Order: sequence, then structure tokens, then C-alpha cells
Amino acid sequence: MTSALLKKTLPGVPLAALLCAGCAVGPDFATPAPPPVDRYTPERTASPGNGQRFREGAEPSARWWTSFGSSRLDDLIDEAMEASPTLDAAEAAIRAANFNSLAAAGAWFPQVGLNSNSSYNLASDEATNSTLVSTPFGFFTKQVQINYTLDVWGATWRTVESLDAQRDAQVQQQRAAQMMLAANIAQAAIEEASLRGQVAATRRLVALAEERLTLLERQLAYGAVAGTDVLSQQTALAQARQLLPGLETRLAQQRNRLAALAGRFPSQGVEASFELSQFTLPRDLPLSLPSRLVEQRPDVKTAEANVHSASALVGVAVAARLPNVTISAAGGTSAQSFAQLFTPGTGFYTVAGNIVQPVFYGFTLLDKQRSAEASLDQAKAQYRDAVIKAFENVADALRALQGDARAVADARAAEGTSHAYLGKVRLQLDRGGVSQLVVVDAERAYLTAANARIQAEAQRLADTAALFVALGGGWGTQEAR
Repeated sequence: MTSALLKKTLPGVPLAALLCAGCAVGPDFATPAPPPVDRYTPERTASPGNGQRFREGAEPSARWWTSFGSSRLDDLIDEAMEASPTLDAAEAAIRAANFNSLAAAGAWFPQVGLNSNSSYNLASDEATNSTLVSTPFGFFTKQVQINYTLDVWGATWRTVESLDAQRDAQVQQQRAAQMMLAANIAQAAIEEASLRGQVAATRRLVALAEERLTLLERQLAYGAVAGTDVLSQQTALAQARQLLPGLETRLAQQRNRLAALAGRFPSQGVEASFELSQFTLPRDLPLSLPSRLVEQRPDVKTAEANVHSASALVGVAVAARLPNVTISAAGGTSAQSFAQLFTPGTGFYTVAGNIVQPVFYGFTLLDKQRSAEASLDQAKAQYRDAVIKAFENVADALRALQGDARAVADARAAEGTSHAYLGKVRLQLDRGGVSQLVVVDAERAYLTAANARIQAEAQRLADTAALFVALGGGWGTQEAR
């Protein structure tokens, strides 16, 4: 029996149960050791640069989303934490698991029942071969029955241990749900800001194209330009306008997603709207030690709890193959009339002990034990898989942020260059140095560069949020709700 289990034991558990727990059969669970690695990537992780750096050994805050400096995002996540049906379901699952554990712990106490029998009888002389006169008579019995099964091999203890571990798994799943809810809202808000920026950039280009078309149409009327120039500009304007419906549809859908994540119906919507300028790029990024990651990730802790539950069930299966001791007692009174029930001489009692040793059940109990052992091996393998995937998530996030820093720098440079080029070709067009087709190509290049810059900045924010989530979101040691 582990000391951790003793601390969880209810104060009212009989002393006999605690003593029997000392000889509980089956494996005793031990928390797996951290993986023997000291970094997330093959080489030492370099900071992204371009305004961000990793702080090795630092752990994420439970309210990591406040690092983005958006009060609107903070308020929306706080609201969602209170209104989310997903979190309500997770809390209900914890309560159900806790009551299942308490119900199983009831086997440590004697089972007490009251039995009351009342009958009115008429015996036939011929049927009973009795010389007594056939007269109706009553028979009343009131008794208390007590049954107690000794937990000699710790079967009940292991059952409660398994159910406690399942409750711990539900707690970790609730933490995972909280973390993912915050992450999904942050990602959705960033995506909305990205789409809003792309819509604004496209509308600006449409406005410029409309102004240019109006000017060309006037020039065409005076014979200053060719008809092909007007057609070229009309085509460019139509193509720019064609981009808007898709972007606006995606923006509306993102708003619906934010409403749903906040626990609202789409028709209710959310008041807050998001733009990239409202977000502050977190400068100092936490980078937990690899040995701490397994303590911070809810999915890894869930897998650990599943191993604990499976190991306890092996003990339950082993105990089922060993002798089972039950003590029972009954006491009460019986009489032929209710008024005589409590008179001297009507009382009775019985005390009995029962030992059952399974001998041959067609290998059923042996196969159940082997099945429990195989399930334990499965849980251990799933735990190792969860740990490997956790390290993979962190490594991917680190690589993404390093690439994002370069992508944002390149995208900003490309946008600045394309904007400058567009200004020059427009000036040259006014002087007759270039054709209208050159201007159209320059406008397309500028729109592409502007949207690429917006998407690169949004991706950097999203990947920053992904790093916080990959590190466990601070839920391993802190509570945010």
C-alpha cells in the first residue's frame, strides 16, 4: 500500500481495512520517472530572434493568454470558462468518478439490513398430517442482518485505488479541456484578426483600383489612353473584388466559432472584435525543463492515471483467485402475534463464517488476470506514446517560432518593397513611361505581399499560443478557474 493512498483514505474506514490493505496483492503503482533527455531538439534550442527569446527553465503561467496584452481576449476567455458546456460536462464527470470511488469504499463497512416478515397462515390437518386443530395463526419475524467481507487480499482496496485513479484522470481531462478552450479562443481571435486585416487590405486595393479605373475612363473619353488599358484595369478590379466574398465569409464563420466557444448561440454573437494591432507579441517565452514537461501536460498526467488504474485492476484480478472470507450475523425476534415479539423467549441470533476458495472455473479467473496484465502493458505503452508526442509538440512549436521570426521579417520587407514599387510605376504611368499592365501587376504583387505579411504575423501569434499549450498551459501546478 502506498503512502499516497493512505492519505486519501477516509477517516471512517475501518481499521481492519487499513490493516488488510498492507497485504494487498498485485503491483504497487510508482510514478514513472521523467524521460532521460535534457532538450527538445537535437541541438541546443536557439531563440527565435526578431523580438522574441526563450527563457530556459521558466514555466508558463496558468493565465498565459494575458501575455498577448488584449483585454478583450482576457474577458472573452474568462466568460467562456464560466459558460462552457464542455467544462460543465468535465466537472460532472469528476463528480461521477468521485461517487463511484466512494460507492466502492462502502465495501469496507459492514452491510446492515433490516428484515421484517409477517404472515397469516391456515394449516390443513390432512396436508400437515397434524393432530392439531386447523385454526388460522400468524407468524411475525423482525431481525437485523449484518454481513462483512474481510478484505484479506486487498481486493476492495485495489478497486478503490483504481477508481481513485480514474477520478484523477477525469481531473486531468478537465484541465486539458480548460487549456484547449483557452487555446481555441486565442487561436480563433488571432484568425479573426488575420481575416479582418486581409479584408481591410483587399478593400483598400479595391478602392485604389476603382479610383484608377475612373481616371482611365476619363482619359479614354479624351483619347489619352487605349481601350485595352481600361479593360486591363477593369479585369484587375474584378479580380480584387472576387477575393472579398470568400474572406468575408470566413470572417463571419470565425465570429460564429468565437460565440460557440464562449458558450453562446451564433445569433447572440460576441461583443469583442479583434485586430492584429490589438495583440502584443510576447517577448520572453517560457521553455520548461524537459524533466518538468511530464508534470505539466494534462494528457501525460491522464495517461499516468490510466496506468495507475490498470495496475490496481491487476490486484483485483489476483485477489479474485484467492480465498474469500465473509462473516455474517443475524438477530431478532419471532412470535405468532405482533404483541409477543418483544416478550422474553422470542429472541434468536445466528453467527456464521464462510470461506470460499475458487478451485476450477474453467480458467476464467486466470484469463481475467492475464487480461488485466495485458491492459496494464497497453496503458504503459500509451503513456510512453503520450510522453513522446508531448515532446514532439514542443519541438514542433520551437521550430515553428524560429521559422516565423524569419517569415515575418521577410514578409514585411516584401510588403515594403512592393509598396514602393507600386508607387514608382504609378508615377511612371502618369509620365507615360510604363503601360497600364505594369501597374496592374504591381497592384497584384502589393496585395499579395500585404496579405502575406498579415498572415505571417498572425501565424507567429498563433504559434506562440501553441508553445504555451505544448508546455501544458500552466495547468500542472496552478488553477485558472
